[in-house]
Amino acid sequence: MLPDSSNYEILSNYDTTEQPSMTYKLDRENKRIVAVFEDYKEIIRQAVYLALLTERYDYAMYSWNYGVELSDLFGRERQYVIPILVGRIKEALLQDDRILNVINFNFDIKRSVYNVSFTVITKYSDVDVKDVIFNV
Repeated sequence: MLPDSSNYEILSNYDTTEQPSMTYKLDRENKRIVAVFEDYKEIIRQAVYLALLTERYDYAMYSWNYGVELSDLFGRERQYVIPILVGRIKEALLQDDRILNVINFNFDIKRSVYNVSFTVITKYSDVDVKDVIFNV
């Protein structure tokens, strides 16, 4: 016997609240967690660095949507790597629902080391990210 559907009320007018963006600050040089910080730009900047330092599909603890794909770019020519790298950086960062776009890419290339700077457009402000280093 199936339950009578007239006894149920469907809620459709409920409010959702967005949780604050707070996170632990990582000291990458000393490999330590040093504090909790609430500066929105620093939180986004750290999230960008962490996503771009993680190779996609290599770690079981991360979703397949997290990280950047670089493994097939090793040893390729600059003319091939630069547009592919721009697309993959955008693809990796746009997985974060706080990030709306990634623009203004600048490359400083020395041999196979790509030092990339760009601007991340978020829901609340623009964040300049400098010195993301890829060795491809």
